Amino acid sequence: MSFTVQEIATALGAAAAGNTALTIRAAAEPADAGPDELAMAMTPAYAETLGRGQARAAMLWPEADWQAMGLEAAICAPRPRLAMAGLTRMLDRGQNFDSGIHPSAVIDPSAELAGDVIIGAFCVIGPRARIGAGSVIGPHCMIGMDAAIGAAALLRDHVSIGARVRIGDRFIAQPGARIGGDGFSFVTPEISGAEMARKTMGDQGETQAQAWMRIHSRGAERIGDDVEVGANSTIDNGTIRDTEIGRGTKLDSLVQVGHNVRVGEDCLLCAQAGVGGSTRIGNSVVLGGQSGVADNVTVGDRVIATGATKILSNVPEGRVMMGYPAVKMDGFTETYKILRRLPRLARDLDALKKAVFKPNPNE
Repeated sequence: MSFTVQEIATALGAAAAGNTALTIRAAAEPADAGPDELAMAMTPAYAETLGRGQARAAMLWPEADWQAMGLEAAICAPRPRLAMAGLTRMLDRGQNFDSGIHPSAVIDPSAELAGDVIIGAFCVIGPRARIGAGSVIGPHCMIGMDAAIGAAALLRDHVSIGARVRIGDRFIAQPGARIGGDGFSFVTPEISGAEMARKTMGDQGETQAQAWMRIHSRGAERIGDDVEVGANSTIDNGTIRDTEIGRGTKLDSLVQVGHNVRVGEDCLLCAQAGVGGSTRIGNSVVLGGQSGVADNVTVGDRVIATGATKILSNVPEGRVMMGYPAVKMDGFTETYKILRRLPRLARDLDALKKAVFKPNPNE
């Protein structure tokens, strides 16, 4: 797979300069780039390392002086990182799964597969499952009964889709994604200590230890178009109604979405984020890595939660949240500054006490 500098620039809608007939076979960091690789020197800091590599062409920021950098050609994009998305798509060699249906796959006779669907080795496709045109199901995947997957889906290896799950077009699931497990729902015959502690905000009263009884998940999941689920992430079925993931939302690796959750459109849930059951997440929400959202709360549109933030109550739209418990980021930052000053304030207070109060009360 190779392209000329001009072909890449045209595909990205960017400007090319110099010897645009140069052939590019891959992209690389500036210090590691070879003669046939496009160096990704998208900021001045990255460009400083060009001399360590052998790149003849680079992707640069607008108005960069590519000739002064010793390059033979350059692509200057108004928004280099956006151009990088298009470039990596062009150069992506995929997983090279075999075409057709592997003979080891087990496919129920009632399943409906479009004619060009690829099914990898050791897959299991359940009764009445439907898979749309152009979809690729990698090896060791399982798709449950009555599940429906839209067109142009890509399931990497070891992905499981539970019964009755409905998924839109252009869905991507990374290795080990688990979609359609039962929700984590249990109840005790009498009020439990956990219920009482939540009610009283700290006292579990005279409650006794009891066995947990399982609440079964009778709902499934609805996932919109252009959703991506990262490696080893899990999305639980709803208890009665379906769990929902909106169009364009992306889940990173090791993300947990609980039962009955409704996630809006174009959200980003970063690594190890967790969303408790029956919570509503608005559109264009970003949950940073290791952030958590308690159950039964509402997070408004365009909320951003920084890494490790813990949201325990409703958040209005447009807020930037930080900390545990989550507060507005500017307030948290101010509080953190005060906390850092506390040891010095304590030392100053001790010094003042020694100056004001005499050590011997009889003097």
